[in-house]
Amino acid sequence: MTQVDTSVLDVWEDVERASPRTASQPAPGRERSAARALHRRRWWFLGVAVGLLWAWWRALTAGDQLINTGGMAQLGEFASAALRPELSADFLEVIADATMTTLAYALVGTALALAIGLLLGTLTSELWWHDDRPDNGRRRRRRWWAPVRAMSAVPRGVHEAVFALVLVQILGRDPLVAVLAIGIPFGAITAKVVADMIDDAAPEPYLALRQAGARRTTAMLYGVAPQVAAPIGSYAAYRFECSIRSAAVLGVIGAGGLGFELALSFQSLRFEQIWTIVYVLVALALIVDSGGAWLRRRGRRRARRVVLGAALFAVVAAGWWLAVDISTLWSRRTRELAGSLAADAWPPSAPSGGWGQLWRAAVDTVAMSIIAISLAVVVAVPAAGWLARRQRRPLARIGSAMGRLAATVVRSIPPPVWALVVLYVVRPGPLAAGIALGIGTAAVLARLGADAVETADRRPTTALLDAGVGKMNAALYGTMPVLAPRFAGLSVYRWEVTMRESVVVGIVGAGGLGRL
Repeated sequence: MTQVDTSVLDVWEDVERASPRTASQPAPGRERSAARALHRRRWWFLGVAVGLLWAWWRALTAGDQLINTGGMAQLGEFASAALRPELSADFLEVIADATMTTLAYALVGTALALAIGLLLGTLTSELWWHDDRPDNGRRRRRRWWAPVRAMSAVPRGVHEAVFALVLVQILGRDPLVAVLAIGIPFGAITAKVVADMIDDAAPEPYLALRQAGARRTTAMLYGVAPQVAAPIGSYAAYRFECSIRSAAVLGVIGAGGLGFELALSFQSLRFEQIWTIVYVLVALALIVDSGGAWLRRRGRRRARRVVLGAALFAVVAAGWWLAVDISTLWSRRTRELAGSLAADAWPPSAPSGGWGQLWRAAVDTVAMSIIAISLAVVVAVPAAGWLARRQRRPLARIGSAMGRLAATVVRSIPPPVWALVVLYVVRPGPLAAGIALGIGTAAVLARLGADAVETADRRPTTALLDAGVGKMNAALYGTMPVLAPRFAGLSVYRWEVTMRESVVVGIVGAGGLGRL
């Protein structure tokens, strides 16, 4: 063992000896529990390794020829068009109108998602169902908490494009289709995030108010809301950025806005127009990302109130722009079409290729999602430290800023666009879809990982550095144990999102269930 490693162990032994939790010998039950946890962790690592090997083997053996050498010329034309975007007055006027439509969809959809998420997230948190009364509190929590949380997980697994394709059968070409397609699944995702925030908050204020006789709603508003208000505001900005990309995706399948113009430009191979639309999406993402970062770092209470008021006004204006009429939801025609669609939903029928085709497409979807998340993790883990706003040297700060800009550009481009670009050089199949999904997922995961690095506890790393340990070992023994669980959780979360997004890359021909 090297001298550096010995110093690391000495420091951690001092910390353990000073800790009151380790002052006495661990109980035998605790040792058995730790052994079982280690055993389970080994099985999980083995399962992950087997899954990765299977997915890459299936992707690399999917066909005789994986690379399309004939598409390199078109890919070169597409890349060169980035330097000469379409800037004619007529086209810019069309893009301005499409941008307003996309922003309107994103604003109203995000508002609906936040309303659903705050309500459902509160009801699905463990703290909401907690009760100190031993006679019926445990029974009530077990009876209602698990079913409510299970039901809220169903919309999370369905992509907004699928919601749009179903809703258009009921509502027709109505602006409510895009609004509901964004609001319902994003609301379920927001509910999970809000529930986790509530359960991670300090429960003492809530419990104290409950013991003083306060109702659950009052205790939640005054005991928990002040703790989670800032994180929820930051997440709302991130969710709005995601809604802009989703509105563009819905436009690709006919909802209008920038996505619709993007699909038209792709069909006619007008690469200059495509890059103009991409630059607009990038600009929107940069504005939202910069605004959210400013609120997190410097936004005071008065500034936050102004932003909240402006956001509410923008939502109302967006609803007026879209001419949203919620009475359509309970019209006679809507009820009849919804009933007819529900009647056709059971029993399910096989696609034209039979159940075997459906099974193969489902397996390909799982494989492409594993390929995407594995590529994303390999790129995002080292990139997260680079993108974090903790750099002290000027050159490192410049490099970090450039990296964040590049990540914002990459993740602002919708997955169908990446799929169409990858399909120029890779044959349709799990590999092409996995690469297309992995590009955007890596950028998103790097951004979330950078936020985790910025907010991580630096005291273990600082203690190791003060003890004379090198930076590499300090990061390995001080930073990684703190960040590893968060990175693992983010990776699993992004894998779930990637599974959903595999549908939209399939719609443009990359493969999987979306192709069916």
